[in-house]
Amino acid sequence: MALTRRQREVYDYICEFVEENGYSPSLEEIGARFELASVATVHKHIQHLVSKGFLRKAWNRSRSLEPVLEDVSDLPTIPLLGTVAAGYPIEAIEERGEHIRVPAQLMGRPQDTYALRVRGDSMIEDQICDGDLVIVESRSEARNGETVVALVGGDEATLKRFYRAGSRVKLVPANSTMQPIEVAASDVQIRGVVRGLIRSY
Repeated sequence: MALTRRQREVYDYICEFVEENGYSPSLEEIGARFELASVATVHKHIQHLVSKGFLRKAWNRSRSLEPVLEDVSDLPTIPLLGTVAAGYPIEAIEERGEHIRVPAQLMGRPQDTYALRVRGDSMIEDQICDGDLVIVESRSEARNGETVVALVGGDEATLKRFYRAGSRVKLVPANSTMQPIEVAASDVQIRGVVRGLIRSY
């Protein structure tokens, strides 16, 4: 449920406009703010923000956009446990103590959810970039094709797509310049499955 850079800019503008004026900007005003010639383009950004839960629209009235997540103090908190490699496996790092607030739609049960900071660019074709926070559901099993946090060889953590065939596991990057990691299933421990993504600009 991550926002693109432009979606975040549009969302922030709507929040600021509503706070200053008491009502939401029109599609034309949003388009003028970002020099978007097509109202259809603005509408597409709005629809994405609504579908991702950041805006809601009231029926049968104009200027009806309302930011949903303005009061972040109401959001649940989860622990930020450290760093995971989106690249070659790195030694597992766990730094307990810090917590972050996360939209509820990005998680299952809060007690089974945690965040990790991504290091590396092996998952960039899945829009997971260096410095992002991934929201992870703690699980020891995964289905083929899911993006997982895995320990390889007991102490090296990596973020990859998971595929198992018999006694072998393939951990596949989302970066066409990188090769998958293929090891015995007994050498891989699944620590969780990615449920969402948070990006700061």
